Amino acid sequence: MISEISAYFQSLIAPMDLAFNWTNLVEICVIIAILWLFYQKFIKNTQSEKFVKGAFFLVFLWIFSEILIRFDLKIIGVFLKSVVTLVALSLIVIFQPELRRLLGFLGQVDFINKLFDNSKKTDSKRIDVVKEIIEAVKYFSKSHTGALIVFQDDLSNTYYDVGTELNADVSTELLLTIFHPNTPLHDGAVVINGDKIISAGVLLPLTEDPKLSWKYGTRHRAAIGMSEVSDAACLVVSEETGDVSVCIDGTLKRYEDLVTLKTDLENILGIKPSDEDGKKTVFKINNFITIKKK
Repeated sequence: MISEISAYFQSLIAPMDLAFNWTNLVEICVIIAILWLFYQKFIKNTQSEKFVKGAFFLVFLWIFSEILIRFDLKIIGVFLKSVVTLVALSLIVIFQPELRRLLGFLGQVDFINKLFDNSKKTDSKRIDVVKEIIEAVKYFSKSHTGALIVFQDDLSNTYYDVGTELNADVSTELLLTIFHPNTPLHDGAVVINGDKIISAGVLLPLTEDPKLSWKYGTRHRAAIGMSEVSDAACLVVSEETGDVSVCIDGTLKRYEDLVTLKTDLENILGIKPSDEDGKKTVFKINNFITIKKK
């Protein structure tokens, strides 16, 4: 039986007149690389990703149907082949969005550069994270809504597991919802790692510095305490004054404008600022909030 199966595959390959050499190996590697790039660009993290396994299963059924026909089980073999053919044609409808994306991608002039360059896509995505945070901070400062955001790369030395796990994309709407007064999570801190909100309602250690001014409340003390025991950077918005501050290594820095804050956040997240930043208008925090003196 095994010899017959081997003979069948040899009969399929024989018309190709292939003599395996290093050229064939290079060709196989090129085909694998093309399929891998196609998967990374158009299939991965899409709704069609789960159909890839089904496509491999169809290939297996096609080969199996050919083997059945070879062993004179023609009815079952033809039936399986007909089913595979019908399902394969339906894949054109199933993968229609991805095919549309592929044709549009190939129609771009610089599609070759975009195919091999992922840095721009990653940077733009993370720069959007800074934009979402800045928009939320602008509202917090204007409405005097207290907020505490922790930026941390190394989650092994943090207190995020004390809060409520979210693992959600960073967005202005989600931050506004979390820190809205009278919500269950507004009193704690939000831990951000990359472009994800890992958890909310996190309780942070308070600083024990006796020289700290009395005007700093619990949020500022928690931000300073967290930055003292970890490499995290903490952003604080005062509920009383609307002041915006960032604490790193136990040092608290107050910001007067959002452009400086945006630049520092980009440095904290490891983002290269875009060329358009110099063209944007400077938004002074004092222009849209009223500072209350204590």
